[in-house]
Amino acid sequence: MSVVINTNYAATIASNNLSASNTNLQRSLNRLSSGSKIVNPSDDAGGLAVSMKLGAAARRAAAANTNIANTVSFLQTQDGVLKVTAKILDRMSELATLYKDPTKSATDKSNYGAEFTALMTEIDQLADETFNGITLTGAITVATTEAGGGLITTSAVTMPTSLNIASLDGITSAIENLATARANNGAKQSVLGFASEVLVTNKANLEAANSRIVDVDVAAESTQLARWNVLVQAGTAMLAQANQSAQSALRLIQ
Repeated sequence: MSVVINTNYAATIASNNLSASNTNLQRSLNRLSSGSKIVNPSDDAGGLAVSMKLGAAARRAAAANTNIANTVSFLQTQDGVLKVTAKILDRMSELATLYKDPTKSATDKSNYGAEFTALMTEIDQLADETFNGITLTGAITVATTEAGGGLITTSAVTMPTSLNIASLDGITSAIENLATARANNGAKQSVLGFASEVLVTNKANLEAANSRIVDVDVAAESTQLARWNVLVQAGTAMLAQANQSAQSALRLIQ
């Protein structure tokens, strides 16, 4: 092998190896410090694209689940109004029965009628109740999938109006309609509960899939870090050794 001064091939190779080892060492440090395998898009361009889609889908699933939870809260508030209305109707049916008592005087019946009218006014006020500005007696529709599908529409509620103390049949019919409304309310809450469970599961699976793409395996990466750290130290030592080889050429010309 020729002894030359202008070109130090061994030092060039050692320098290139040291540079590559140092790049990999920095990559391992970045991955471990960030907890992500994809620090730069160039680390895994395809994986980054898939990760972005999976992450967005997981966030949509969480948002859809929030919408379902708010719809359940709407239904629970609605049922609270229906429950109170049912109690009022029970009292009104009792008053209607007492009103028919043949032993009651006209004054007694007038008193029953006054309470009945007051209770009817309260039902009218309950019919105007809202949830975040949305009327409780109306129907609302919510999506049960992160893609916006699986629409579920709640049932509209018809509150009793213009009941007459002299018409027990009308009051009884109103009670039956209210019972049906509460049953429909409960059924929708049940369905939405199952839909929420599916979204929670889907979100967890999407996050797990995304994790396999972007999250760093600390144990494996720590092993790589130790490897590159050793190679950087060895490369530094060998580069210094290669640079010293040019000294032999100087000794020949002294």
